[in-house]
Amino acid sequence: MTNRKHKLSSWQFIALGYLVVILFGSLLLVLPIASKSGGWTNYSDALFTSTSATCVTGLVVYDTYTYWSIFGQLIILMLIQIGGIGFMTIITLFAMMIGKQIGIYERKILVQSTGAMRQSGIMRLIKKIIIGTLLFESLGTILFAIRFCPQMGFGNGIYYAVFHSVSAFCNAGFDLMGFGGEFSSFTMYTGDVIVNITMIMLIFMGGIGFLVWSDVLESRFDIRKFNLHTKVVLIASSVLIVISAILFYLFERNNLFSGYGAGKTILASLFQSVTPRTAGFNTINIAELSDSSILLTIILMFIGGSSGSTAGGIKVTTFVVILFGILSITKSTQDINIGKKRLEQSLLHQALTIFSAYSFIVVFASLLMCAIEPFSLKEVLFEVVSALGTVGLSTGITHGLSPVSLALIMLIMYTGSC
Repeated sequence: MTNRKHKLSSWQFIALGYLVVILFGSLLLVLPIASKSGGWTNYSDALFTSTSATCVTGLVVYDTYTYWSIFGQLIILMLIQIGGIGFMTIITLFAMMIGKQIGIYERKILVQSTGAMRQSGIMRLIKKIIIGTLLFESLGTILFAIRFCPQMGFGNGIYYAVFHSVSAFCNAGFDLMGFGGEFSSFTMYTGDVIVNITMIMLIFMGGIGFLVWSDVLESRFDIRKFNLHTKVVLIASSVLIVISAILFYLFERNNLFSGYGAGKTILASLFQSVTPRTAGFNTINIAELSDSSILLTIILMFIGGSSGSTAGGIKVTTFVVILFGILSITKSTQDINIGKKRLEQSLLHQALTIFSAYSFIVVFASLLMCAIEPFSLKEVLFEVVSALGTVGLSTGITHGLSPVSLALIMLIMYTGSC
């Protein structure tokens, strides 16, 4: 008999890699130096925070500003960056820096990690991801610094600008705004144009995906040359944002937005239409939203962003394929046509499988949590979908969940990110 070296599949390697990063992060966060109090952090809470950061979710049991020290915050930021662009991208970056060759096995993993279709050109795509990430996060830092430096001083303002630029681009939802009240996120900046537009820009660019950037650059911004995936992502994402913003305005104009001026209302509606696409920041109190807005937010969190991006959810492309599949059924035809392109039936089957799997997880987890938690179905359902879509928005129940529910939420976040 010949001894054959067993190698993990691409998905197994990615899942195991994220698990290793999570465990490493939890061991650092549990240290006394990671908390402002200087005491040891409960390991389960450190593990939850590490999972949320690595899975770029943003659900937290402790307010990031008030509980974690600078060291702890930097560990969280590191985990967000690794989780946002993928640990394989980080490993590849170091390999290129030391001149190590990337083999076929590693290239297969990179294809899965980035959502690319083929191995050819994967190293070029990795370089674009790294350069693009640095570019957008640097631009976000500069724009945030314009607002934060005058308010907080130069050094502190730069630190806040870097942290929130990385967190926003990676769609993580972690913030350091707890000085305005624990778990307050960006509610003190509801009407701030610079902060809102910068945040929206970073969330959108992080959420459309690396493949879209690459195609746009290779097409030299010529819309006619964009491939189908790019067109679907850009058009569907834009339509979802516009329609959702209008609906949030209609649902909240006599409720949460009743005391806002026109400009503040527009910004709040627009921000709320973008952030559920797995960003996790909020400029309004989520718990005070009307039931219609809560349901709309759940739907947006479920859909998520684009394949090969920092976003979670079933992905906007999956949503579009299902939508056009339904339309083809109503027309009594087996052809699924998007524009001039005809899609294979296997894509619809794959999309329906993803939708069914996500739906099953949401229903099962919500049923289990409702049985052990005192919170309403609306609050539990919102929390579960937020975790699975790696969004990070919450009605405020996360830090009040029992250890069993927190463990379940951790597993859901991990599942959603893999």
